[in-house]
Amino acid sequence: MHLLGLIGNPIGHSRSPELFSQIFKKEGITDWEYRLFPLQTINDLPAILENYTDLRGFNVTIPYKTEVIPFLNEVSSEALEIGAVNTVSVRRNGSKYSLIGYNTDVFGFESLLLSAGAVKSDKALVLGSGGASKAVCHVLNQYQIPYTVISRNPGPDEKSYAELDNEMMQSHQLIINSTPIGMYPVEDECPPIPYEHITSKHTVIDLIYNPELTLFMQKATQHGATVFNGMLMLQKQAEKAWELFREEKLK
Repeated sequence: MHLLGLIGNPIGHSRSPELFSQIFKKEGITDWEYRLFPLQTINDLPAILENYTDLRGFNVTIPYKTEVIPFLNEVSSEALEIGAVNTVSVRRNGSKYSLIGYNTDVFGFESLLLSAGAVKSDKALVLGSGGASKAVCHVLNQYQIPYTVISRNPGPDEKSYAELDNEMMQSHQLIINSTPIGMYPVEDECPPIPYEHITSKHTVIDLIYNPELTLFMQKATQHGATVFNGMLMLQKQAEKAWELFREEKLK
């Protein structure tokens, strides 16, 4: 049996096991399994790798997409440029192993952006500055969409939520939430933006997929925006991750 998994915290809401089970069933695969590995700290990762010797790869979610990088032996050029990893292949040689990191969130978000018809947006607001945000910004750069990152603790070239005003909201008609705010089980929260300045000209994307309709999306809809959740991104990044896991096994 070959084992795959997901590390992060919290991950009880994740639909990744369901998605990979569907992939295995579609391809008639019976010797692969996908499990959840909640980690209290990224320093627990080596114990997982030592205790589960059949682990051939794993996905990475909040809050470890950047913290996992020091544990890796190799990182793809794209993931290195982005500064975040969400897919790791495990290459084993007896009791020894090496870890190769990739970023399939890029493929997933690009698929979502294309599906939303938002690739020709003039300007975007990216809420959050974590690992998912880095993949979003990478895709926006590829499509030459100018963006501003909004963060609770803004760094250089970023802005705070308090700086969002009507002018900024009107000039940035693509809004992407890359934070976990509003994710199950804390569904009664949403990013602190001035929703009253959202209009029917806005496209609003929430990378959260559970719940399917977040409070962020509900509020945007009330002001006429077109909204999308992150389910398509999850599906597409999982498909890309499976390609990488399968290729690694064949080496």
